[in-house]
Amino acid sequence: MADFLYSIDLGIFYFFNHTLSSGFLDKFFSLITNVNNWYIAYIILLGILFTKDGRRGKFAGILVIFLIIITDQLGAKVIKELVGRVRPCNALTDVITPLGPTGTFSFPSNHALNNFAVAAFFSLIYTKLKYILYGAATLIAISRVYLGLHYPSDILGGAIIGVIIGLLFVKLHRHLMQRFGGTQEVN
Repeated sequence: MADFLYSIDLGIFYFFNHTLSSGFLDKFFSLITNVNNWYIAYIILLGILFTKDGRRGKFAGILVIFLIIITDQLGAKVIKELVGRVRPCNALTDVITPLGPTGTFSFPSNHALNNFAVAAFFSLIYTKLKYILYGAATLIAISRVYLGLHYPSDILGGAIIGVIIGLLFVKLHRHLMQRFGGTQEVN
């Protein structure tokens, strides 16, 4: 059974990494996968949360910072070390790696873990943004497979763990709103 699942994982991996490979997608996915390209957007969005949405926005802004710290450290320092799965760019000889191979472990994808946690968290607080949030998380997750840095199962695992943690933070946000912020209607 494990061999069968791995063959599916490899088939999907090679579809994104080989079949779809193009110069345009190399540039596009390299751009969106780099967290440094997102810092300005993060700062602007946090500023909007803190200045435009009262306590709900302030609680959401503070919680999302803790959410990312927790998911990032859980993925990188705990799960990856426990699982120890080698990245496809380091395990397979024919992987196309526009960004070059990296030396860290593969499961789960922290990009998927972090972005799906944020998408789950914000999509239940700001429901009108759910398609944008999940769309961005999905594109960033796909970029990791396309760039040869993760298997699809790394993405799926990261997304599932991220959504679960994001939902737990939604519960915490709702608790804080009931306790300290009054009740506000969800957008």
